[in-house]
Amino acid sequence: MTHGESRPFPRQYRLTRTDEYSSVFGFKRAIRGKLFLLHYGPRREAGEPARLGLVIGKKLLKHAVQRNLVKRIAREQFRLLQPQLPARDILFRLAVKLDKPDRRAVAAEIAHLLGKLRRDAAPDEAAGRARHRS
Repeated sequence: MTHGESRPFPRQYRLTRTDEYSSVFGFKRAIRGKLFLLHYGPRREAGEPARLGLVIGKKLLKHAVQRNLVKRIAREQFRLLQPQLPARDILFRLAVKLDKPDRRAVAAEIAHLLGKLRRDAAPDEAAGRARHRS
């Protein structure tokens, strides 16, 4: 991909409705990082792809340009790791106030949290497959 070229983020990989966000928050599962909280909840059907939602509040990141940058980085990291992710609805919520986001630090933390989610979900999915076989 060349500089300035954009790739669309398909609707099937996005949380779009308020009730979808509410159900993820209501599931009350989260992984804490230095900058973000990664909230997650199960998808209705196991074969569905993971979906992403972003909550980057104005109180924590003042300028829209910077909020949009963090969102772009999060979507790109999700896009790169999406094939390896379990069937979950995933919400990234900025948890600390930032003056100016460091691109590398943001990308590294998002990748780390997604990797942690993938590792944590592997035993759950293996147990689920074993239950379906018996």
